[in-house]
Amino acid sequence: MNGWLPVIAGTGSAVAGGFYLAFSTVVMPALRGRPAAEAIATMVSINEKAVRPPFMILFFGTAAACGAFAVVSATDPLAQSPIRVAGAAAYLAGWASTMLVNVPLNNRLSRNGGGRPDRQWHSFEQSWIPANHVRAALSIAGAVGLLIPIPHP
Repeated sequence: MNGWLPVIAGTGSAVAGGFYLAFSTVVMPALRGRPAAEAIATMVSINEKAVRPPFMILFFGTAAACGAFAVVSATDPLAQSPIRVAGAAAYLAGWASTMLVNVPLNNRLSRNGGGRPDRQWHSFEQSWIPANHVRAALSIAGAVGLLIPIPHP
């Protein structure tokens, strides 16, 4: 299974990175062009739909695969490439960023009703978009590190 761990972790990291990249390049610019109340309602709906098996398996399964790879690598550090270990760490850093920044912002957006949607949406975007760029970059870097062919001597 050890040989498959970087492939599974790297593939999951690539898919997650692509998902986040699509948000940065397509979804958020589209929402920015909508009235704030509509953008908020759409983002809340997207976030509700994300908490379902397809994305949850990808998100948590990739973290588990990266964590398992890190554990296996720690037990025999000479058997693993440092770039692959760095790739697993990069995905896990993006995962942590999601849990510490994006998820709380999503939750706050869904709870914060009424009031001033323009201000609420602007505040959300100002924090969420840079954090999304970070997790996209970390996930893509993780995929590269985990999937890069390593020559064997």
